[in-house]
Amino acid sequence: MRRVIPWLGGVGLLLAGYVAGSWQAFEPRSLWAQGAADTTPDLSTDAQTKIRAAADALRSAADALINDQRLTPATKGLNTFAILSGGRNVVEDLENGAIVDPETYAALYADLAVDQVAVHLGRDENNRLTYKGKVIRIYPVKFLMDRYRSRSELTGEEFSPSPVNSARSKSSPKDSDEE
Repeated sequence: MRRVIPWLGGVGLLLAGYVAGSWQAFEPRSLWAQGAADTTPDLSTDAQTKIRAAADALRSAADALINDQRLTPATKGLNTFAILSGGRNVVEDLENGAIVDPETYAALYADLAVDQVAVHLGRDENNRLTYKGKVIRIYPVKFLMDRYRSRSELTGEEFSPSPVNSARSKSSPKDSDEE
């Protein structure tokens, strides 16, 4: 009898595990950190009309920059950053070090590269996007600031650094309080 009880206990645990597994009682539940992206925003007809008009104007500006050989996009669609800052040869930027503007960077990661660029895209051992083996990076901050200055001159928009962004200031907020 003493030998039967451990065997019965083992068989009982095995059956309990089988039954629990059959019912999927302990199966992990799917967790969703973010809901599905809403690809169709609820915009008024007026807003949609103005967005289409802006896109048409940007497309026209892009065509003029391409004709003037001031814009060579590396991605499909309009690159508003390059267009509004006066154009950019983004394919050349990729060739000369794989450093691009933020909008191109995002579009490349979204798999929107033009065919001549897409054939040279890959991933490195850290799963970072590469162009001809070079990791694709965003322009340095100083260059981005220069591009925004060009954009400001062309569009009339006024850009100034945020006074509350202490991460970009030359001195710490503590130093400026003491003066």
